[in-house]
Amino acid sequence: MAPNRYQSANPHFCKSALSRYTARDFIALVERHGIAYHEKTLGQLFCDGSARQIVAMLIGECAAAGVDLRLKHRITNVARAESFRIDTDRGSFHATSLVVATGGPSIPKMGATGFAYELARRFGLAVTETRPGLVPLKVGADILAFCQGLAGLSAEAVVSCGRQSFRENILFTHRGLSGPAILQISSYWREGETIALDLVPAHAGEDFLKARKHARPKAEPKSVLAEFLPARLAHALADGNGLPPGPIGSLPDRLLTGFAGRLKRWQVAPVGTEGLARAEVTMGGVDTAGLSSKTMEAVRVPGLYFIGEAVDVTGWLGGYNFQWAWSSGWCAGQVA
Repeated sequence: MAPNRYQSANPHFCKSALSRYTARDFIALVERHGIAYHEKTLGQLFCDGSARQIVAMLIGECAAAGVDLRLKHRITNVARAESFRIDTDRGSFHATSLVVATGGPSIPKMGATGFAYELARRFGLAVTETRPGLVPLKVGADILAFCQGLAGLSAEAVVSCGRQSFRENILFTHRGLSGPAILQISSYWREGETIALDLVPAHAGEDFLKARKHARPKAEPKSVLAEFLPARLAHALADGNGLPPGPIGSLPDRLLTGFAGRLKRWQVAPVGTEGLARAEVTMGGVDTAGLSSKTMEAVRVPGLYFIGEAVDVTGWLGGYNFQWAWSSGWCAGQVA
């Protein structure tokens, strides 16, 4: 857990909250509730049972603190005079503090909306540009058929955009590319840019095919490629790049070097994303310039707080956005 795992117009904003309520603090809470967990790749922790255990833990913490939890209330208006008044279809509520923890509009089928942004603007807070983040990418007609022919196939790769890169799996889909590495890089990609894929990240240079040529001169190029890549992908790349039939020993070194170079730096120009419906998060949000980094309170609206994904702080894939929710919520909770 580190601040450079987060994107924001102000990259320093998240530092205070993340340092005051850490990942270790949350893990200690999980352990106090006796929830068993295990570690997967990249240090990510998962419940041995179900994520519902985390929901139950949080509800249990609410009950212990005497929280009055109300569900299925449709908010019709929020106003502020001496205190906040929240009008709903089931009556009105009054409070000296109001914490907005309603996230962003990604995955609307879960009920997500842009409510936090609307409320922020109503109280004079700015909202930065929003867009889908951690989202699959769509490709153009030039490689769409190639991706569709491999739909469902996963392979390890290093995916780069500008100076940012991630080494995880990619997944071919009927619309283009997905998988952890693609979701990660999507948060850094902008319309009109290209991404680069290294499909053979275990090999530093471009001589690996020439080495196999001398080790297995009578082997078919496709079978050699299948040593480095999933067989379906190896065959599709060989066919798509016009590798001639016959033993690899008969192919000139310059052809193998050129082909290996394309495997190391496959350039893809996405035509767009799959949008908020498929995005795990929403990039952007309530402008951090209008919030205290220590308390999440609106600078010009005492008692009003914005936390979590509603704020212009977006983390990487793999639990970072959960931790930002815990940390920013804890900071607001100390003073609200």
